[in-house]
Amino acid sequence: MTDTLETPQETAGNYPPELLAAIPNGTIFAYNLNEKNTPGRMKVRWKIRVATGPEATRVDARQAEAIKEALIWAHRHLPQLTR
Repeated sequence: MTDTLETPQETAGNYPPELLAAIPNGTIFAYNLNEKNTPGRMKVRWKIRVATGPEATRVDARQAEAIKEALIWAHRHLPQLTR
């Protein structure tokens, strides 16, 4: 699916709960931004995997750890990059 920056974002509030509950665990949604509308024509892609129950708990923990590592790296390296 190709989006532009002008495309309004969809929200879960637009869909009935039964429809959202019908999405199977493990489903992957991929979104690509149009390269013509990104800074420097950078390729931007999101992949979203649906996870529920214990798997979702593991994914949340893994994601939190990755975000923490990225923030620590940025805190250590960004002052050097801005000199």
